[in-house]
Amino acid sequence: MMEDPQLALRFAIAIGLGMLLGLERERAKGEEEGLGVRTFALIALAGAIAGYLDDALGLTGFALILFAAVVTIIVSLYWVTALRGDTGVTTETSALLCFMLGVLCARGQTQLAAWMAVAMALLLALREWLHRLARKIEPADVEATLKFGIVTLIILPLVPDHNYGPEPLNVLNPYKIWLMVVLISGLNFASYVLVKTVGAEHGIGIAGLLGGLVSSTAVTLGFSQRSRQPGEDASALALGILLAWTVMFFRVVIMTWLINPPLGLRLAVAMALLCVVSLGACYWLWRRRKQQERGQVEAGHNPFELDQAIKFGLLFGVVTFIAKAAQVYLGDAGLYLAAGVAGLTDVDAITLAMANLAKSGEQSVTVAARAVVIAALANTLVKSGMAASVGSPELRRITLPISGLLFAAGVAAAFLI
Repeated sequence: MMEDPQLALRFAIAIGLGMLLGLERERAKGEEEGLGVRTFALIALAGAIAGYLDDALGLTGFALILFAAVVTIIVSLYWVTALRGDTGVTTETSALLCFMLGVLCARGQTQLAAWMAVAMALLLALREWLHRLARKIEPADVEATLKFGIVTLIILPLVPDHNYGPEPLNVLNPYKIWLMVVLISGLNFASYVLVKTVGAEHGIGIAGLLGGLVSSTAVTLGFSQRSRQPGEDASALALGILLAWTVMFFRVVIMTWLINPPLGLRLAVAMALLCVVSLGACYWLWRRRKQQERGQVEAGHNPFELDQAIKFGLLFGVVTFIAKAAQVYLGDAGLYLAAGVAGLTDVDAITLAMANLAKSGEQSVTVAARAVVIAALANTLVKSGMAASVGSPELRRITLPISGLLFAAGVAAAFLI
């Protein structure tokens, strides 16, 4: 009978994690790779044994000897592969980390070891994708990444977390304002990376989806202008615009849920109706086009700029203050009016403002949800007018009726909340 089933399970997990990493390395390198499934499993087992010797038995010297032996084997294998012209150290580094994962398993940190193993396997499997991304990165992208790091890791912890303003309008919290800057900047930055990674060659549909994460208004304006150029497919561009609008509805729900889950769930019901209408229109356009060849769009410039982030933070603060003042002095009707006006230019600021007001108890979930829907409808009307005034006649014929359906669905959704 096994004396310690828990210890045996830890050793089994270590072997399994080693096999996972070994499978990926053998898949990537083929039969020529000296470190494969069995070797990685044995290295993880060696790590587990070393961890057990050190932690349970106090035999640190034996554990170090075992580690030195594994390092010697890995270095020897690297020397052999280097003589064949393969000077990469990814596999060897993975093997050393695999040993450490075995140590973690023996010490009872199996969940941490499993997460690390999955992350390692993912990084190794995404080799080509990461290399393609690296080749597309420009100096401005590196600068933007550093700026985002400054905004997130340096400035945010230093911002005071305290409400300012005269009673009962003391809703201006610098920390919350800057946190919203980080949230929006992060979404925009991640979307830009996806656009650059996927590439323009996949066409207007994907660009509309990904561009909707960054700015559905920008997608609408850009595609509307393109529709007037000779040879452009207005129905394809309309499809891209509608996909961007659909993503905007999803984005509103996700942003709200991240800040205030109850409000996010309430909005999900309302936005689902808008999504059904917009997705139905997208399907109709897709069938109409018979999967014709799509055009191409550019990835555009990096959306993260520090001055733009600061402007959004100021806008968020102003919208939060106006929304609270409208609610205090004009009641719910004033709040709805403020939401509609704010939504004409930007739906994110009023969405996040409502999420924070509802979370702090200064506004009911129902009123906040209706305000967000009104802002989304106002924003959709602006984009519809943009497509009608800037776009080609064919684009106008496609988007205007669909915009009318979306507006009707939004009004119904606002009353259903």
